[in-house]
Amino acid sequence: MASRRRSPRALVRGADAAASALRRTLAAGLAVLLTGLGIALEVNCTVRYSTNHHPLPQAGRDRARKVDKPAVTTRKHAMAANKIVRTVVLGALAVGAVAFGLHWWQTGRWLESTDNAYVRADIAVITPRVAGEIVEVAVRENQLVKKGEVLVRIDPRDYQARLANAQAQVAQAEAALLANSRQQEMQVAMIDEARASLNAAEADRVRVRKDYERASSLVKDGVATQARLDTASAGYQSAQATVTRGSAALKAARTQVGTLEAERARLEAQLQAAKAAEQLSALDLEATVLRAPGDGLVGNLAAKLGERVSPGLRLLSLVAAGPVWVEANFKETQLTHVVVGQPVLVHVDAFPDTEIQGRVESVAPASGAEFALLPADNATGNFTKIVQRVPVKVTLEVPAALADKLRSGMSVEAEINTKPQG
Repeated sequence: MASRRRSPRALVRGADAAASALRRTLAAGLAVLLTGLGIALEVNCTVRYSTNHHPLPQAGRDRARKVDKPAVTTRKHAMAANKIVRTVVLGALAVGAVAFGLHWWQTGRWLESTDNAYVRADIAVITPRVAGEIVEVAVRENQLVKKGEVLVRIDPRDYQARLANAQAQVAQAEAALLANSRQQEMQVAMIDEARASLNAAEADRVRVRKDYERASSLVKDGVATQARLDTASAGYQSAQATVTRGSAALKAARTQVGTLEAERARLEAQLQAAKAAEQLSALDLEATVLRAPGDGLVGNLAAKLGERVSPGLRLLSLVAAGPVWVEANFKETQLTHVVVGQPVLVHVDAFPDTEIQGRVESVAPASGAEFALLPADNATGNFTKIVQRVPVKVTLEVPAALADKLRSGMSVEAEINTKPQG
């Protein structure tokens, strides 16, 4: 298996089991070691003291040779004790090495860790949608705010005037549309009147035609004069002209209705445009009050009272009060066995004595270099292969003691246990 980079803290945790076994073994050997060292020290001191400070005459030395036999025996015991201590220490080291190797085989080889990891949270950058002068900054740095609370106010007077003008345009368009409706109603009445006149003219024409035909017959029979026939003919022609005028009037009235309907369509479009302008003006007026999009903490406050701002200018940041997570940048060579749902152990540098449990939620679809503003161009001749890092999102089970203490951007160490379950 390829070697993997492990942080110092991860190595210490990985050796805990082996160290505990080593401590137990060394504890037993330590007692023997201390006993042997005590005996050896006592014998050594006795011999040194007798030799350096109480030299004996030759006769006394002869007698002392018989007395020195217990001291020689003591030195032999000390040497034996030292040998036992060395054996115990070497045995303890061997047991510790075996325990460490066993722990690495069962657990350590499955652990992937990195210190290139940070706490993350949702951060909203608050920017204005309208230009204007700031008349109120309602929050302070690091303040906790609730959703909907006022953050900044921009002078609304210009936008109030624009809204009033837009409302007037809407009222004017509605009045024009109402006038058009009334004209259409009048035109319908005129059509009815023209139709009635035409019907009357056609009826009169029928009557006059019959008079003309009767007069013509009487003139042929010699009963009526030519003057009567001429009068009947003139009446018929007049009735025919009246019918023609009535038909033209009816047609003109109907054409006027079509014109009014086209005008109504234009006025309706004008009304819709006026209403849209009114809505935009209302939105602009509403945008002069910047509110918190959710619960969170105010940070990086840049808004200043009296400052003139433009759309898109950053005024402050709002760090969401919701759950935080960890973004751990693992080397691509460490992701061989990483899958979603694996347990993660997280240590925050600011709170080194607290362990936080987590889970792998997702693995980024590309390495961090792919999302860079200026991605590396490996098609050139200056290619140098380096191990890429891929962001891994880790959800946390934050202890109550750290619920309000974790901050976005804090450095952490993340360790994934990639050992297959079951």
